Amino acid sequence: MLIVFFIILCTVIAYMTVWFIVSLLKQRNDVADVAWGPGFIVVAITSSVIATELTLRALIVTAMVLVWGTRLAVHIASRHAGKPEDERYAAWRREWGSMVTIRSFLQVFMLQGTLLTIISIPIVMINTAPSLPFTPLDIIGICVWLAGFTFEAVSDRQLKQFVKNPTNRGKIMTGGLWRFSRHPNYFGEVTLWWGIYIIALSVPNGWLSVIGPLTITFLILKVSGIPMLEEGFRDNPDFQQYKERTSIFIPLPPRKE
Repeated sequence: MLIVFFIILCTVIAYMTVWFIVSLLKQRNDVADVAWGPGFIVVAITSSVIATELTLRALIVTAMVLVWGTRLAVHIASRHAGKPEDERYAAWRREWGSMVTIRSFLQVFMLQGTLLTIISIPIVMINTAPSLPFTPLDIIGICVWLAGFTFEAVSDRQLKQFVKNPTNRGKIMTGGLWRFSRHPNYFGEVTLWWGIYIIALSVPNGWLSVIGPLTITFLILKVSGIPMLEEGFRDNPDFQQYKERTSIFIPLPPRKE
């Protein structure tokens, strides 16, 4: 299994290096966000090729990753189209100065590739496992994944439609799924990864892959997801009112003001 993960890691490093070259050509590091989803597709396909047999469980999980990764990449690419580099990356570019190239390679692309590999561990364990009968955990995992994917896709679309409306300029999205959670898309993202982990529980030693969903949950809740976004709205009074009545993550009925 160690040799499998070594091959996966080398593949991801090569993949992210290609995107790093793209970032140099375009002079914008936010292409790393577009690369995120397809990176998991690369892992899923690579692990399927490495496997001694292609099982139905592996085909289902690979298809799930393909659908999710493609949708996410298209969504992010359309969000970036015609706009300058995302301010988070632009700020780092200014901060890093003459070291921007090496720090971009290591702290953006290689770090992201490493995290991507860790989060993908349940996928690799499922795709390289022998063919085994389906269990109730498979059905539960697929249902949890579908719920998470739907939540992420619907909330992303709702926000996109809200932002496109000129009358909403400067306003905070508080309708649809955003009425019940300040970050329903992130809730969906975390949920779908736990769905894949539940499927992994049906394969030998699959429980060990819990590091994958734990990593993405920690990143979104404590590091680069929710904290960075909410920091940007720290001085926005409308957001602070929204914050007082709306759950930060898990969808819940709004609190009464």
